[in-house]
Amino acid sequence: MGQNVIEECNQTRETKMNRRNLLGALAGITATGLAGKAAASSGTAPTVAVGQSAGAAARASRTGPRNLITDVAGLKVGQADDAEIKTGVTVIIPDKAAVAACDVRGGGPATRETDALSAENLVQEVDGIVLSGGSVYGMAAADGVAAWMGARGRGFAMRATPGIPPSPILPTACLYDLANGGDKAWGEDPPYRRLGVRALEAISSDFSLGTAGAGYGANSGGLKGGTGSASALSADGITVGALVAVNSLGSAVAPGGKLFWAAPVELDGEFGGLGTDGLAAGPEDYGRAMRPRANTTLACIATDVALTRVEMQRIAIMAQDGLARALRPAHAPFDGDVVFAISTAQQQAPENMPRAFLVTRLGALAADVLARSIARAIYEATALPGSEIPAWRDL
Repeated sequence: MGQNVIEECNQTRETKMNRRNLLGALAGITATGLAGKAAASSGTAPTVAVGQSAGAAARASRTGPRNLITDVAGLKVGQADDAEIKTGVTVIIPDKAAVAACDVRGGGPATRETDALSAENLVQEVDGIVLSGGSVYGMAAADGVAAWMGARGRGFAMRATPGIPPSPILPTACLYDLANGGDKAWGEDPPYRRLGVRALEAISSDFSLGTAGAGYGANSGGLKGGTGSASALSADGITVGALVAVNSLGSAVAPGGKLFWAAPVELDGEFGGLGTDGLAAGPEDYGRAMRPRANTTLACIATDVALTRVEMQRIAIMAQDGLARALRPAHAPFDGDVVFAISTAQQQAPENMPRAFLVTRLGALAADVLARSIARAIYEATALPGSEIPAWRDL
């Protein structure tokens, strides 16, 4: 049934794809489950039957081998931090320039080169994404990364010219960790350029979660924040990953206990497996005291499917729902919430699937993976020495 609907939708798209046709196609495909396409291509019956619950369909997905964003082929991550200053930097580096997009929802963002990601602009690919502590000072992390890359010939150029370095495209976002008790008396020499280079030189498929990288000095809803990551592998072999630095005004934990708001989408006990029993709150019960000053959650979504910038933009928009699922409240005036999305294009999009449906699937996966990453950041974090703000594990 799902395959027939896909074929019908493709035929319709060749003539006139209107809203009614698209919604009808999506309804038919959803009824047979997300795994229907993979099963049809293998000649077996769909593993998700008509009328099966959304939860059962979700179980068709599983984490990647590392349960990190680097499960997305063609992507590496590097981190550096400074325990005395209580800050850090995380870089997400594709093996080659990659299509990317960005969605900003917070009321106080600190960003660089995000306008370059608009679909109408010249450069369609990026050389990396930089996430940093340090508020406006953290922008310098991208200076270090750009200098390192440019010296090695990586970056954008209309044509290669001896003696003229290319221009690495490095969209950057920073969170506020200036008031976390670290030594910020750096005068005219903030550490972020050096931290950016250190992070780039440390890129790997494996990296630390919790009190590490851009989330080293972060706090979240009255608890220690941090860096989190997770991944999902769909039933038909598409990988979606997320990395996040959580420095949010809102809490990832429900009032009165240790349950995570992201618990309904947890996989394999990745943040304690506490379940959802008792997961509730009153309309204005936020639990631990919020500390509005200058907060921010910075995230990057990645997939291995080749997509356009416009499609990646929609995935970034949909992924923002993961913040709202995992943090309460989210997107406040004090937050600078930013979600980047990047495609490493390691595999082509399925030819017999409407592109709009593919983007819908990946956007939904991205939101769940981001929610899980946020919970993992808080779950893995450890309190900073001398800090009055506890870690989740200390509750």
